[in-house]
Order: sequence, then structure tokens, then C-alpha cells
Amino acid sequence: MLYQLVARNRSFRRFHESHVVSRETLTELIELARLSASGANRQPLKYILSCDREKNERIFPTLAWAGYLKEWPGPVAGERPSAYIIILGDREISQNYFVDHGIASQSILLGAVEKGLGGCIIASIKRQELAEALQIPERYEILLVIALGKPKETVVIEQIGADGDVRYWRDEDGTHHVPKRPLRELILE
Repeated sequence: MLYQLVARNRSFRRFHESHVVSRETLTELIELARLSASGANRQPLKYILSCDREKNERIFPTLAWAGYLKEWPGPVAGERPSAYIIILGDREISQNYFVDHGIASQSILLGAVEKGLGGCIIASIKRQELAEALQIPERYEILLVIALGKPKETVVIEQIGADGDVRYWRDEDGTHHVPKRPLRELILE
């Protein structure tokens, strides 16, 4: 079961924007993050939840969507996320977040997949613009944004070709292809 959740957890960048993701669902996903490991058990992460159109419209322009898809500016209206979770580090608890936000993000996305949703972890953020748009106090460092919704695209895993190129790409039908290294290349003896 866990294998299937991980295998289905892809970086989705296009969504059925009209599909509602409730605040209750977002709260349930944060509960998974809350139960996840935290370096030195400091638990410095805080979260901003967004599942209403007006707030989502303030978040969207502060994000970059797909570095390898140079011609694609991001999802168009109707294909944008219907929810976001902004992960913050509370500087008053810790100045070092270790890998807490990565662990929390994975827990959130696995929970989303279990609920029939998908998401994308975004680190390319116009942080100052987002902080101003949402009036985030300076005590909080913006670490990541997770875009969430019902996926509107197909993402498939490919084996990396002989050229070793790791860049993801889209075919003429809009299917998103993600090259992965074979397992035999990852384990060193």
C-alpha cells in the first residue's frame, strides 16, 4: 500500500480548479505533518492554509512552476490549484529547520494522494511578495508552498535514457514524463 501511494505521488502542476478542497481536508493533512519527525523534536513548522479563490489568487503569482518547461508559464485559469499549504519556519522556536519541511511535505502529499488529490512542492517562491500579499509576520520564514487539487494531467515515470538527461518534459498530448534513475544505479556496494 505504501509503495502504491509513493508511486502515485507525482508533482502535478495542472488541476481541476473547480474541484473543492475543504479546509477540513487541509487540516487533516497538517495533522499528518504534525505527527511526522522533527529535528531535535523542536517542531518549528507552522502552516498557512488556503482553499478560497481570493486568497489563492494572491498566492498564485508568487510561484514559479516548472524550471525545465521554459515555454510554460504555469497553469492557466481553470487548471490552477484549488488549495495551498504554505510551510513556514518559526524563527522564535529555531533558526535551523533541518529537513523538517521536506519530511512534512512528503507526509502531506502522501495523505493527499490517499484522498484522491495531488500536489506539487514549490520552492521557487517570490518570498517577499508572498509575505506582503498574506501579511506574514517577519518571525516566520517562508520555506515551501504545496499546491493541491484534483490532478488534471497524467504524469508517467520513465527510465533515464542513455544520455543521462534528468529533465522532465511534456509530449504533444500534454502527458508529463519524469525520468528516474534505475535502482541498480542508486545502491552502492
